[in-house]
Amino acid sequence: MERIQPVSMDSPPESQPRTKPSLLTTSAGGAGLLIGLQVGSRALTFVVNQILLRYLSPALLGISTQLEVYSITVLFFARESLRVAIQRQTDDSQDEPRLRDEKPPKGHVNGRTAAGKTQAIVNLAYVSIPLGVLFAVGFAWLYLLSDVAQTANLETTHFHSALAIYGLAAIWELFAEPCFVVAQYKSQFKIRAASEATATLLRCLTTCGSAIWASRTGRDLGILPFAIGQATYALSLWLVYNWRLWSMASTEDFSMKPTPIFSSNPSAYLLSYFSRPLLALGASIFVQSIVKHVLTQGDTFLIAYLASPIDQGIYALANNYGGLLARLILQPVEESSRNYFGKLLSTVDGQPSKDAISKAKTSLSSLLRAYILLSVCVLSVGPTIAPLLLNLVAGPRWAASGAGEVLATYCYYIPLLAINGVTEAFVSSVATESDVNRQSLWMLAFSAGFGGGAFVFLRLLQLGAQGLVWANVLNMAFRIVWSSTFISSFLRHHGSTLALRQLIPQPSTVAAAVGIYAILARLQSGFNGGLFDLLKSGSIALIFVVILIAGERKYLLECYQSIRGNAKQEK
Repeated sequence: MERIQPVSMDSPPESQPRTKPSLLTTSAGGAGLLIGLQVGSRALTFVVNQILLRYLSPALLGISTQLEVYSITVLFFARESLRVAIQRQTDDSQDEPRLRDEKPPKGHVNGRTAAGKTQAIVNLAYVSIPLGVLFAVGFAWLYLLSDVAQTANLETTHFHSALAIYGLAAIWELFAEPCFVVAQYKSQFKIRAASEATATLLRCLTTCGSAIWASRTGRDLGILPFAIGQATYALSLWLVYNWRLWSMASTEDFSMKPTPIFSSNPSAYLLSYFSRPLLALGASIFVQSIVKHVLTQGDTFLIAYLASPIDQGIYALANNYGGLLARLILQPVEESSRNYFGKLLSTVDGQPSKDAISKAKTSLSSLLRAYILLSVCVLSVGPTIAPLLLNLVAGPRWAASGAGEVLATYCYYIPLLAINGVTEAFVSSVATESDVNRQSLWMLAFSAGFGGGAFVFLRLLQLGAQGLVWANVLNMAFRIVWSSTFISSFLRHHGSTLALRQLIPQPSTVAAAVGIYAILARLQSGFNGGLFDLLKSGSIALIFVVILIAGERKYLLECYQSIRGNAKQEK
């Protein structure tokens, strides 16, 4: 099947002004803005969570996590496959004078123009709304039939009301999806950052405010504060997105409402609204997204059935803190990488040039090398420092519950999470429909292995939340192997290779990491969880960072010169 190409945003020709941002600069700037958004929103959420921990029990936190997974699942199945398909929308508009003079039927947008390309993704985004209604009702019904929901209903008040609010909030959030895809398609990262930052701020204030009000007035709201906060987030997101993007639509001749598209090819659009190639790709990706979501959220599903609510709360806390690095830095970089690789490797005939392949390989190599260095830092100092930080920020009650040990184990999972994010971003940017189908079959096998591993770790070995982390480690390792194999095959097919030796840190860095890990492990036996222990461990970690910078100075200098060189070209 013919490859559906990503958005084409190649470097400007020499005749154009150099002030136009390059693809790499746009992607890097977008990643930086998204990282800033994540840091700000997570910092705010962190402060709110510290306040809420004073009013919540582990069981209540576990139940709120179940409802959050319900909301995430509805949104994921309703929009994720469409988002990935929309990223493949081409930008090869034909705005010659003869096309501008060509008048489409009244009320239609010319599909061969830039406005028509944008209108196609707007129309497709509206498909997520009826899908969201279907999934919200269906998953709520299945959830209420489970023993987990019946137990949660007995352990908290207003459970059914909270579930209904979460479902309605998920549906309302999908009404903002057309605005999101336009902002993403046109690289309007500032609009996205403003919308999500405002919504996150209001959600945090609403959740925290309602919980404090209930505590002071003696009312038992159960998990309603979380549901009210989620509804506030959805409404705020919709309002800010529409406020910022409807004016853009009017100036660029497309509409934020579903609008028919005129095309000389009657088979190009279904019912004159929906691009057939994008719908076909979205349907193919949807099958894979089912398996991928099971793998992504499978830990929460399994611990809900194999562990008590207290263990669920412990895992939720450790997962929230352990996943901070992934959400703050890794997720924005992965998202920007997916856009960057997709646009860089897009061509009219489906065969990227050697120069594009070389640039993609260089960027991928640099990202992987940076992630491996980050992983060395996390593995060497994380397992010792993480429990001390948890004791400081969450208090001794949570540290004594076993969450510290789970958080220490999570440090072994973060490096695999980082590497997998970049490799799968590359795969999703270049994979054809047949590649996606083949990947879905392998992910189905990985999900079965993940479930089996979780059963062994949780039920047979009785490792609790720690066992679930180890099951995730096993699953992520398999996914990295598959993605790496695909990338190697793709590069060989285009006459290039990615040498493993380019990714391995310097021997001095590896030796220092092993030495620091051994020193901290030896000191840990005498720790009592106090601030002095944290300062002592932090001092040792700082020494390691200095050694790493000295050992990797050549690579770090190359990265700095590359960034500085790109910045100069834009001036």
